Formats: sequence, structure tokens, C-alpha cells
Amino acid sequence: MDDLGQDRLTRAAAEIAECTRILDKSGLNLVGEVLRGFGDFIEFEHYPPEDSYDPESHAQYYFHAHPPGEREWSDYGHFHIFLRPKGMPAGITPAPLPDLVPEEGGNDRLSHIVAISMTNAGQPERLFTTNRWVTAETWYRAEDVIAMLDRVRFDTAWPSWPLNRWLSAVLVLYRDEIAQLLRSRDQAVAQWQSDHPGINAFEDRGLEITSCLDIDLSEKMASFEK
Repeated sequence: MDDLGQDRLTRAAAEIAECTRILDKSGLNLVGEVLRGFGDFIEFEHYPPEDSYDPESHAQYYFHAHPPGEREWSDYGHFHIFLRPKGMPAGITPAPLPDLVPEEGGNDRLSHIVAISMTNAGQPERLFTTNRWVTAETWYRAEDVIAMLDRVRFDTAWPSWPLNRWLSAVLVLYRDEIAQLLRSRDQAVAQWQSDHPGINAFEDRGLEITSCLDIDLSEKMASFEK
């Protein structure tokens, strides 16, 4: 890794540490920040309502949870992070799939970037990617989504400034891991299609999680403190 890349990681780690310090000092946590002020936590509902959207970067996210019997893991909930076309690098277009619906000049063909699974104590425990049907996204090739990673940032104060800064920094800190998850995602869908001829793998409810990685943010942060 070159010095510029290492500097970005170091700055991201410092940003995460600062956001965590501020929340800890206030007796708050990341999950509480996204749920605060919206009443009872209802499974499958989006938090914040209608999602958090940065009109400059065109990045978007929401937090939600599945009912216990429908969860892939025992997480409390997870953030789904997206980028809309107006924030994507020039020249990137959706994968040319047979069921691609034409759209001219809009901003609706959003790409799912990654999901971050959280504990009820507000700590990240897993990164994962999903099949297309899960979030009703438009499908982009893994290498194109990887090119989007540096464009995803949340530079707004709603629903929480420290949460938005933290999410932006985590995407930088785990950029290499997310890139590998996206490549594994494409391989998983291709393998599923090969194993299930005659079906549309992107819409098959039998394939939901396409790649995942358990993470330990404390351990990763400790490597930068050293």
C-alpha cells in the first residue's frame, strides 16, 4: 500500500475513534442514534423513515431488522448502504441483464454497496452483500461497485452527524474487504445460476446473502493505535 492509501486509512481510523469517543462520552451508541426519536423499533421498517440521503454525494442508507425467525444471524439489525447514479463515476452503467428495465436520465437505478450488521450494543460485527431481490437494487458488476466506494460519504447532520461520519469512515477503513466481498458476491450469483438453470438467480429467494465477513473493529483500530 502506498503512503496516500495508508494515510486515508489512518485518517478514517481517527475519525471512527473520535465519533466513538463523542458518543461514549454522551452515553449513546450508533444504533441508538439511528433509532432515536422514531418511537418503537418495528421490524422491517426503515430508520430513519424514508432513509438518510446525501444530496451532494447521492449516497443513501437505512437501518432495519428482520424478525428473529427470519434472521440469517443473531444480529440486532443492519445498515444497508447504497449509491444512486448521479453519484457514480462517469461511464458506469448497469449490468446488461435480460430483465433490465430502461430508464433515461433518472436517479433511481441505485446500487447496493454493502450491509453492516450491528449488535444491540451498537457495535459492528459483520459486513455482507445481498442478492438483487433483497433490496430491489439495480445490478452493477462488482468492479463497477468497487469503483463507487470512494464516492460514498454522508456529509449531513441527519439523523446523526457522528453516525454519518462513522459510516463514511468505516467504508474507507474496510474498503479492501468490501471489494473482496463484492467480487465474491458476483461469483456466488454466477455459481447459483449455473447450479439452477432455467431460473433467474437474481430473483431467486433461495439466494439471499451472497457473501459475508465477520469483523472486529476494536482489533482493527488497535493496529492503527500501534
